[in-house]
Amino acid sequence: MATFYIEQFGCRATQADGAALERQLLDRGCTAASAAASADIVVVNTCTVTASADAQARDAIRKLHAAKPAARVIVTGCYAQRAPEELAALPGVAWVVGNSHKPQIPDLFQTISSQPSTLASDGFFPAAALEAAPLSLFRAPAKILTGDIFEQDILLSAPVLGGEGNHTRPTLKIQDGCDSRCSYCVIPFVRGKSRSLPPETVLHEIRRLSGAGFREIVLSGINLGAYGRDLSPRVAFEHLLRRILDEAVVERLRISSIEPLDVTQDLVDLFASTDRIAQHFHMPLQSGSNRILAAMHRWYRAEHYARRVELIRERLPHAAIGADVITGFPGETEAEHAATLAFIERLSFTYLHVFSFSKRPGTKAATLSNELAPAIVKRRARELRSLSEAKASAFRQSQIGRALRVLTLRPSGDPDSNATPALSSNYLQVRLNGSHPANTWLDVLISSETGAALVGELILACSAYGACIGSVGESLR
Repeated sequence: MATFYIEQFGCRATQADGAALERQLLDRGCTAASAAASADIVVVNTCTVTASADAQARDAIRKLHAAKPAARVIVTGCYAQRAPEELAALPGVAWVVGNSHKPQIPDLFQTISSQPSTLASDGFFPAAALEAAPLSLFRAPAKILTGDIFEQDILLSAPVLGGEGNHTRPTLKIQDGCDSRCSYCVIPFVRGKSRSLPPETVLHEIRRLSGAGFREIVLSGINLGAYGRDLSPRVAFEHLLRRILDEAVVERLRISSIEPLDVTQDLVDLFASTDRIAQHFHMPLQSGSNRILAAMHRWYRAEHYARRVELIRERLPHAAIGADVITGFPGETEAEHAATLAFIERLSFTYLHVFSFSKRPGTKAATLSNELAPAIVKRRARELRSLSEAKASAFRQSQIGRALRVLTLRPSGDPDSNATPALSSNYLQVRLNGSHPANTWLDVLISSETGAALVGELILACSAYGACIGSVGESLR
C-alpha cells in the first residue's frame, strides 16, 4: 500500500479529523511517512477561517509539488469544501475532497495507488518529455469530490471522531458543525449543522485512549457547548463530563473553546470540584463593544461575558482564561476599539488570540462596505497583542512560588536543549531542567519566568494513583 503524510492546518477539530484519517489509513495497511518528501500521497487538511489560512494552504501545496512532483496531493478540509475549484487548479493536486466526503478518502487511496504516475519514480520528468511539453500535460486534471454539507445523508456519514495522532495529549472531537450564524464566520457553511457523538461512543473512545496510556485528553468541537442538543434524548455537555468522570479512569480532561453563554454556574462548579478537569477556559470574546457584538450576530453583550469571567475567577482564582478577539470589523470606530482594550484590561484574562477581520465569501459581513484601512487594522491588532503579552506575563508572574502539577510533553527536538517542556492544568508552559520522559506527571515549584514559559524545579514525580518518586529517589505515598 501507499505511504502517506498528512499536512495539518487549522483548529483542534481539524487536527482531530486528520488524526482520525491517519488511524483509518493505518488500519488499511498504509504506511505513515515521517515527512512529505518521502510519501507517495500527501493529504493537505485545510482551514478557511481567514484569507491568510487559505494562502498558507496554497503555498504549502505549491511547495510540496515543487519538492516532489511525483507525489499525489489530496486536498481536504474546510477550504476544500468552500472553494474546491481554486484548489483543483493548483499544480500537483490529484483530488479535492470536501468535508462532505472526507470519510471516502481511505477508499481513494486504493484508487490512486493503483494508477501509475506519469512521472518517473524519482520524481523527475524525462528530459525529452520536459522539453517537449508543459508540466500540465503530464498530469490528469484534479478530480473534485464534494457536495452540499447540509444534506442529511452526508451529515450522518461525516467524521466527528478524532484520535491520538502523534501527540502527548490526544484531541477527541465529540461535536462538529454549528447552528449559529455569526456574520463574519464561514465555518457553518463548510462544516454543516451541529451534530454530536453519542455519549457511549465518547466514553468508549475515552476508555480506549486512557487504556493506551494517555493521561490528558482534550475534548474539542466546532461549537463544543452545543454538544448533545441534537441527540434524542438530549444530553447536556455538563452531564457528559460528569459521566466521563464517573465511568472512565481518565486522569485529566481539558476542554477546548466554548461559547461564553455555555459557561454556566453549574459548569464552573463542576470544574472547581475536581482536579481531573483542567482549570482552563477559552471563551471567544471577539469585541468589547456591544454595537460590534450585535453587528457580528454574537448572542451576548459585554456585561454577560464579564460575568462569566468573574464567575470563573471567584471559584477558580488561578484558572487560565483565554479569548479570541477580532479587530477591524467593518465600521469599528476608534472609540469601540478603545472600549475593547479597556474591557480586556479590566478583566483577568491570561492570554488572547488576536485576529484581524478577514472577509469570508458568503458571509453577511463580506457585503459590508465600511471596511477599515489595512494600516488601521494592523495597528489595532498590534495594540491588542501587546495587551495580551502584558496579561500573559502578569499571570505567569502570579504563579511564581506556587507548586503546580505538570504533564511532560515531547521535546522540541533541539539537540542543544537540556530542558523538558511541560504543561500545567492552568495552561502554562513550564520548562524543567534535565531530560524527563513525555507523558509523566511531575510536581514542580515555579521558581522564575523565562520568555513565554515558567521554570519549574522538581518536587515529586507521580503516577496518578500510585507511588511518588522524590527528586532524591525515595518512594513516597
